[in-house]
Amino acid sequence: MRRLRPRASRLLFVSSLLLGLAVTTTLKGHLARLEARAARGGPGVPAVVAVSDLPRGTILGPGSIRVAEVPAVARPPGALSRLEDATGKTLAADVAAGEILTGLRLRRGGPIAASLPPGLRALAIPVPVPPGSVVPGDRVDVLATSMEGAPFSETVAREVEVLRVEASDVDVSAPATIFVLAAPETAERLAAATAFSQLSIAVVSSASP
Repeated sequence: MRRLRPRASRLLFVSSLLLGLAVTTTLKGHLARLEARAARGGPGVPAVVAVSDLPRGTILGPGSIRVAEVPAVARPPGALSRLEDATGKTLAADVAAGEILTGLRLRRGGPIAASLPPGLRALAIPVPVPPGSVVPGDRVDVLATSMEGAPFSETVAREVEVLRVEASDVDVSAPATIFVLAAPETAERLAAATAFSQLSIAVVSSASP
């Protein structure tokens, strides 16, 4: 048995050496493929990107966007390359930090009009809500309470999306103004309810489909 140990040790050494060479060769091949893939990306090209996460309705300016170099293959069609192409325009959808901006994401006009999907309306309704309790993107039911005769309440709009919330910085007890997205016929019902009833909202669970 003692005579077999040197031969077994040599075999183990040779096997380890061959295994190491195989791993090294495989790793070099993988790195070469990665370098080739990066080279195919081409030289960097300018693109306007978001500095931070920006919500729909943001009016773009120097503090919210910048120009960065990105691989040519990563630049989507319609991407903007100059700050002046985006400055002063309004985001029509949320964007993430570092996301490349395209013309399809931008709208002209104010933050509300630019945020409206085609065919919908934004209606402002005054409702008493604690500051910060309702934010854009929440969905709410709008209820109208009539105080004439026997008081009664009815739901005049269901699961409408909150587009914007404006509250007084001076009088926190004053009703907030909430802009909600609605179809034209729903906007008509809400306008009538605003004129003749007291409005309140019921917040819909964020877990609802």
